[in-house]
Amino acid sequence: MGVETTRAASAATVPELACPISAVVDIVFSRWTTPILWTLHTHGRQRFVELERRIGTITPKVLTQRLRQLERDGLVVRTYHPEVPPRVEYEISGLGRSLAPLFAHLADWSAAHLDEVEQARHAYDSES
Repeated sequence: MGVETTRAASAATVPELACPISAVVDIVFSRWTTPILWTLHTHGRQRFVELERRIGTITPKVLTQRLRQLERDGLVVRTYHPEVPPRVEYEISGLGRSLAPLFAHLADWSAAHLDEVEQARHAYDSES
């Protein structure tokens, strides 16, 4: 079996070999991760209710699940303040902040190209 055949077989069984950024995409671009990280990066440390209000359409259950996963992944820091009533705050970690240039590039790309995407969709849908 040649080297290229071995690579192709490996890429078929290990998706990361076919696309080295797939693991990052799975972590960062899941349904609610991007709005959570964007909001924490833009507005700083926030309590759960503040974050929920700023994101708008997310349910408390899903927000809790995503925040736990982001904390587990090291992208968000949770701080518990043992007061009465207890106060919990969330902030983006240094690791999470390191994604800022990526998000900035994506925001630039969006501004430059989303109109083209809409035009392509309209053209495609018109042909169907």
